[in-house]
Amino acid sequence: MKRICVFCGSSPGARPAYRAAAARLGAALAARGIGLVYGGANVGLMSELAHSVLDAGGEVIGVIPRSLVQRELALTGLADLRITDSMQERKAVMADLADGFIAMPGGLGTLDEFFEVLTWTQLGIHRKPSGLLNVEGYFDTLLAFLDHAVAERFVKDVHRSMLIVELEPNRLLDRLDAFVAPEDDKLLDRSNR
Repeated sequence: MKRICVFCGSSPGARPAYRAAAARLGAALAARGIGLVYGGANVGLMSELAHSVLDAGGEVIGVIPRSLVQRELALTGLADLRITDSMQERKAVMADLADGFIAMPGGLGTLDEFFEVLTWTQLGIHRKPSGLLNVEGYFDTLLAFLDHAVAERFVKDVHRSMLIVELEPNRLLDRLDAFVAPEDDKLLDRSNR
């Protein structure tokens, strides 16, 4: 993998562990020579992550919509800051640049971006891995919901298994690198059982 896109909060969150995890992930990416693609902001976990990659000598590509440049205080010192005309274009550019995806703690935007790329894997639009860095159990209730969705037959087990979850950055990166998208030619369950 040459680059990984990380979705995470524009807020630092309530716990210092979130910032520490962003710094560890950034250092791990740089140590492996993996470039970071991220939302281009200089606030919250996004800033911590980008600065940790830069401080370790790694590559950072920021992608931010024009409408958010002022509001999210874009990280203007980046060698590669791409300004898009819309959120949809931002997501497409980020997905094109990345070989895999990670979500860290974040809010609605983080979840929107992450589940879109995971759905693209499910639909066969791309075959790139997606993982959650589950800092301090942040995603535990989300994972329980996904298991419930499988039990209720709205998510297939094979698709649930595409989601890689780890507590530590290096283990997550190892698993993303080893990912092989499942072959599933039956996307819809049309049975009435």
